[in-house]
This record gives sequence, C-alpha cells and structure tokens, in this order.
Amino acid sequence: MKKIMLVDDEKDQIYFIKTSFESLYGKEYMIIPVESGEKCFELLEKQEIPHLILLDIMMPKMNGWEVFDRVRANPAWKNIPIIFLTARTDEFAEHAGALIAEDYIKKPIEIKELKARIDNVLKKAKK
Repeated sequence: MKKIMLVDDEKDQIYFIKTSFESLYGKEYMIIPVESGEKCFELLEKQEIPHLILLDIMMPKMNGWEVFDRVRANPAWKNIPIIFLTARTDEFAEHAGALIAEDYIKKPIEIKELKARIDNVLKKAKK
C-alpha cells in the first residue's frame, strides 16, 4: 500500500481527498492527513516516510515553498516525490512549481485525475 502525505491547511480539502481516495482506492493508497508544514516534519522525523507528498503552497507559518526546500535539503527525505496541489494559479508559481517538483496541480482537482497524476509520478520515481 502506498502512503501519500497530504499537507494542506484546509480541513475540507483534506477530508475530501482522504475520503474519496479511501472509498475509491483504499486497497492501493493510504492518505496521511497533515495540517501544517511543522506537522509534516514531526512525522518525517518520526520516520513516517511517505511514498509521495501532496503539498499545498499557501499555508500559514510555513508555506509550501519552505516545506519543499527543507524536504529536499534533508538527505533522508530528498528523494520523496512532491506534487504541489494548490489554489495558487499565477504564472510564476505554476512555472516554478512545475520546474522544481514532480508535478503541479491546480485546485480544485477531480479525484480520478489526481490518482492518474500520482500514479504517473510514482512510476517515474521507481525508474
């Protein structure tokens, strides 16, 4: 079973993705809900290493760019694939996100498309 860490400060977004994935793809994926960058690092430091991180950009305290940089800076975590999943749609964020992360997805997202994009990133990461 693949573990997906979903880092997003919007509880509604977490609930929607988690419940949708559990009902449609519960045998393949487990969504680990995380409501802040700080909590993401608490789990990573406890060796709760996911197969992939879905990361929101606009979060209070520690934004997604900062989380991304800290994950990539740590040798134990730097190879975890990261997909930005965000409501931020400006051109700069989209280009920067697409360049540095494995994928960049604008909210709102259809669950089947999200799964297809996750599957694609995980296949590439295996190679």
